[in-house]
Amino acid sequence: MSDNDPGTPAPTPGITNSVPEDTIRILLATDNHIGYMERDPIRGQDSINTFKEILELAVKNEVDFILLAGDLFHENKPSRDSLYRTIALLREHTLGDKPVQVELLSDPDEGKASGFTFPAVNYEDPNLNVGIPVFSIHGNHDDPQGAGAEGALCALDVLSVSGLLNYMGKIDLPTSDADAPNTGLAVRPVLLRKGRTYMGMYGIGNVKDARMHFELRSNRVRMFMPRDKDKWFNIFLIHQNRVKHGPQEFVPEGMFDDSIDLVVWGHEHDCRIIPEPVAGKKYYITQPGSSVATSLADGESLTKNVALVKVQGKEFDLTPIPLRTVRPFVMKDVVLNEIADEEGLNIDDQMEVTKYLKAQVNALIDEANKQWDERNAAAVENGEESLPRMLPLVRLKVDTTGVSSISNPIRFGQEFSGQIANPRDLLVFHRAKRAAASRSAKVTADEPELSIDDPDLSVSEKLAKVRVGTLVKEYLAAQELQLLGEGGMSDAIRMYVEKDDIHAIQTHVNKALNRLMKSVEANEEVGEDELEEMLAKAKEQQDKEYEENAKSGKATKGKGKAKPKTKDDDDDDDAASVDSMMIDVDMGDAVGESDFEQIDSDEAPPPRKKVATKPKAPAKKAPAKSAPKKKAPARGRAKKAVTESDEDEVIEIPEDDDDEEEEEAPKPIKRTNRAAILSQPAPKKAPAKRGAAAGSQKQSQLNFAPAGRASTRAAATKARGRMVVDDDSD
Repeated sequence: MSDNDPGTPAPTPGITNSVPEDTIRILLATDNHIGYMERDPIRGQDSINTFKEILELAVKNEVDFILLAGDLFHENKPSRDSLYRTIALLREHTLGDKPVQVELLSDPDEGKASGFTFPAVNYEDPNLNVGIPVFSIHGNHDDPQGAGAEGALCALDVLSVSGLLNYMGKIDLPTSDADAPNTGLAVRPVLLRKGRTYMGMYGIGNVKDARMHFELRSNRVRMFMPRDKDKWFNIFLIHQNRVKHGPQEFVPEGMFDDSIDLVVWGHEHDCRIIPEPVAGKKYYITQPGSSVATSLADGESLTKNVALVKVQGKEFDLTPIPLRTVRPFVMKDVVLNEIADEEGLNIDDQMEVTKYLKAQVNALIDEANKQWDERNAAAVENGEESLPRMLPLVRLKVDTTGVSSISNPIRFGQEFSGQIANPRDLLVFHRAKRAAASRSAKVTADEPELSIDDPDLSVSEKLAKVRVGTLVKEYLAAQELQLLGEGGMSDAIRMYVEKDDIHAIQTHVNKALNRLMKSVEANEEVGEDELEEMLAKAKEQQDKEYEENAKSGKATKGKGKAKPKTKDDDDDDDAASVDSMMIDVDMGDAVGESDFEQIDSDEAPPPRKKVATKPKAPAKKAPAKSAPKKKAPARGRAKKAVTESDEDEVIEIPEDDDDEEEEEAPKPIKRTNRAAILSQPAPKKAPAKRGAAAGSQKQSQLNFAPAGRASTRAAATKARGRMVVDDDSD
């Protein structure tokens, strides 16, 4: 994103003279994590109940639409129960006769499902009756995975094609190593208008933090903006690390475009919903946080809120709304050595220590119940109904440095069953690190990752310092793999474990073997002595390419909709690679009365096979000379306030066509060299024929009987055959 001259922060958010006809009302939420601990008998329904409350707040406050900043689901593949309840709630609260007062100015087909005619924005579909639109990007928990015919898909794609949610921020990542160095992130907005207020919503779903950091630092994130972007209120949705976890394992706050007015930050669960200015920038950052506690950390103990955002012109106002269905969460740190010095506690007496800890837990339970009662009473005063008290979440962290014996934390927590919602992880014991071993408890990217075989580390230090990914790589390296690279294989294992992608390992193995076979097939004849050396060189080249891709921050698997490219498309892509997405340009065209700049050129665009076509309002299409089967879009065709041009169609979306799939099918190649023959499975031997092929007129009989036991029907057939032969011989 381009950085213009450093600006000064805007004044404190607020609307000077509110005009309802020009005010866009938005309900803002992030990180709902539907399905978290859904099998827990106590906390299983917490996430879905809070999501229901969020939808009810949207209806109550009569918002124009709902905006979600990622992690709607907790799992990459949500359960049937989670999908069922989510779809039912969206249908119950977002569909209806309420008119949508925000007008869509951008192309409703931008980002629509390939091969279908319904638009990407649900309230533009005449077959649906949408009352409150929902816009959302994906997070790191529900990100697209897989490599099917339609590209990577996620649960939001299912909700999008069902007409219940508008999925935005799905970026097309490169599908090949050759495209990665020249491909950035192109962000197209959802442009809305209400009265005299114009709003642009830009979103980027979660990608690897290292890649996002690289794209921002390299100024390769290109945002398509309206011509008169200064009068537009621009919102940017992002779902990345905000807290620094390494040199590139986060996204700096000051690297966004100066035309942005408000950044909605997802992924971080601590609630910092009050807009915060950024030094040297004109925009604000709001971090709503999660709507359900997914860890018993300090940030989760803050009050959970959603926000009601009002936008009028270039001004906005944000009002936090506390969530009532969230369990109260209290925590406390206890250092037994300090308690022994201050209160005379005998830390060597286990019974006395246990008694003290029980008293602390009871005090925390009383504090949590008091918070619930106060919150409930305030809601009743505002005319809302009273809610029954929920069991609280309690966490007691105990420093046991110098304590000889401690009680069992599981058994300790069971004594509070029925009083708290998390008896199994109520108590956490830890010891202070020794001064000599205080090098660092975290693995920083500035230092090399430590090996599990480091003799200078104790067992506890190994468990605290060594990453699981490092252990996988070391284990694979110890196996002396001859064909597969350790780095790519470890990534495939990580996808299998974290994203539940059962095809990740198989896909990586097939891809690696195909690349090795192509490198070996270049030589027609390969001797046995040269084969092993050639495979070793091919594996080294594969490892080298993996390291280069890792350094450049390239993701190993795309989260976009882009389909895998075929060889036939390479020439067309090379000709069409230089387009408007390579520079920061504005969106729109001055043709007619359009309000938006658009990519335009007096020269005819180079012919290409694939172009995005509009399903609505059939227009005249002239076939391209170089590709007679494909049609070029007509120029000057208007849709709402945006006028199209030839250069508009720069993001090529392959059509979902059966003929195209047949063309992409690889042709069988006759392999004659030894390496190809060794890599192919051994052919099955055909059964030997009993008689001469030309003179025999017998018909083979199918035998369905189990092996070793002939059926009576087969035996009778054989006997009858022998009788016929005897008659002919006579």
